[in-house]
Amino acid sequence: MTTCMFCFFAASPKLSFAQMAAGLYTFPIFVSLLAIIFLNERIGIWRIIALILGSSGALLILEPWSENFSLLQILPIMAGFFFACNIILIRKYCREESVMSLTLAVGIMFFTSASLGILFFEFIYKDSMYRDTSPFVFIGWPLLTFIVFSFCLSCSILNITGNILLAKAYQTAESSWLAPMDYSYLVFATIWGKVFFGVWPSYLNAFGMFLIASSGILIAFREQIKTKNQ
Repeated sequence: MTTCMFCFFAASPKLSFAQMAAGLYTFPIFVSLLAIIFLNERIGIWRIIALILGSSGALLILEPWSENFSLLQILPIMAGFFFACNIILIRKYCREESVMSLTLAVGIMFFTSASLGILFFEFIYKDSMYRDTSPFVFIGWPLLTFIVFSFCLSCSILNITGNILLAKAYQTAESSWLAPMDYSYLVFATIWGKVFFGVWPSYLNAFGMFLIASSGILIAFREQIKTKNQ
């Protein structure tokens, strides 16, 4: 999860909300692929179709043929991969662990990695070129103004609230019903991208997001049917 979040946020100053959200939500594709390798799960025709849809959507988001293509666009998809790794590890090794212990472990890792990053980039590694081109990652300890602190506090509260609501939703509702709702994340990412930055995704990007959402929803429905059959 720590690596996932680093990949997700590292390129955020350079990418749109829609690109970041679509990249992260490729994780069901990677979950399916990793489950075949590490959990010995079989892959059927519907999952193959979902993988093709999701992969096609990711390509439309990346647009590797475009002159404006940047390697930074791969980072949110890498975040999706590491998020999928997290899910596979939990499925394979942590089924009996309590949610609170897993959450605490993630929190400790976030705090530890952030502290080490601050110390490293503040006192050891001071490359001015990278600090100028990517200050979001390489500046070490930034100036902590009241506005920055307020944003950090607000984001923390929103994140905790979102996680509580998400956990409650998955405790009380059917996963097959929640799957389409989960992909409303892509819709809101597009809306906030327009509200705050005045950026709409291109037609290709929007269609790619639709394919990624369709892929994830299809995988979720097939998982639900498989669970009921068992």
